[in-house]
Amino acid sequence: MTDRIASFQSARARRESIAVLTAYDYPSARLLAESGVDVLLVGDSLGMVVLGYPDTTLVTMEEMLHHTRAVARGSRDAGGRALIIADLPFGSDESPRTSVRDGLHLLDAGAHAVKLEGGADHAAHVAALTEAGVPAMSHIGMQPQRVRIEGGYKIKGKTPQQAAALLADADALEKAGAFGLLLELVVPAVAKEITARVKIPTIGIGSGPDCDGQVLVTHDVIGLFPWFKPKFAQQRAFTADEIRRAAREFVAATKSGTPATLTTPSPGSTS
Repeated sequence: MTDRIASFQSARARRESIAVLTAYDYPSARLLAESGVDVLLVGDSLGMVVLGYPDTTLVTMEEMLHHTRAVARGSRDAGGRALIIADLPFGSDESPRTSVRDGLHLLDAGAHAVKLEGGADHAAHVAALTEAGVPAMSHIGMQPQRVRIEGGYKIKGKTPQQAAALLADADALEKAGAFGLLLELVVPAVAKEITARVKIPTIGIGSGPDCDGQVLVTHDVIGLFPWFKPKFAQQRAFTADEIRRAAREFVAATKSGTPATLTTPSPGSTS
C-alpha cells in the first residue's frame, strides 16, 4: 500500500475531510494539485465533459490511459502530493482478470489507484486487484456505467430493500480489500449509515454531508460545462462565460482591423 493510500485512509481517523476533484489534463491537474486538492480523480466522466459522448459507456481504455498520463504529469510538476485515482472504463469488469490487466495499465500510466463501479457482485474483482497490488476504490449507489440499463440517473437507497443492499455491498467490498468507497446519489441517511458502519473512508457525490469526503466534476465547480448543471453541485466560478467573452473580444478585434495580438511578443510566447 502506498504512502498516499495510507494518508487517504488515515484522514478518517484525523477527522479530516477529503477533497476530491476530477482532472483530465495537464493544466487542470497542476492547478488543482497546487490548490491543495487531496485526490485527483481521472474519471470516465471525461467522456461527457471533455469528449462530448452522451454517457460514460463509450470511453475506451486508450482514452483513460491518455488522460491519466497527462494528469500524472500535471500532478508531478505541482509537487506530486495528490493521490491519483483513475476509473476503470466500461468493459474492464468483464472478469477479475480483465480488471487486473487494465488496472496495471493505469498504474503504469501514472495512477496510484483505480476506481471501479459495482457492489457485492464485484467483490471478486476488488480482491483480485488488491492481490495484484492495484489499490481499488469501489463505487456504489448510482453507477453511471449502468445508465443505459437503468434508463437514467436515479437516487439509490430510497427503499428499505435498496438501503439493505447498499449496506451489504459496502460490507462485501470492504472485506474484499477496497481502500475506500465512493457513494453516488445515495440517500443521505443511508450514506451516513454506511460511513458509520465501514472502517474505510467514504467519498460522497450528491449523497449528503456525512461522508468522509466529497467529490465533484471540476467542470461543474468552475462552470466549464454550462449545458448541464447537476442539482447537487455548487458552481463557484463561471469559466464558460469568461471563455466566451475573451473569444468574442478576439474575434471582434480581428475582424475590425484592431490589433488582435501584441505588437511585441511577450516573454516566453510562441507563434
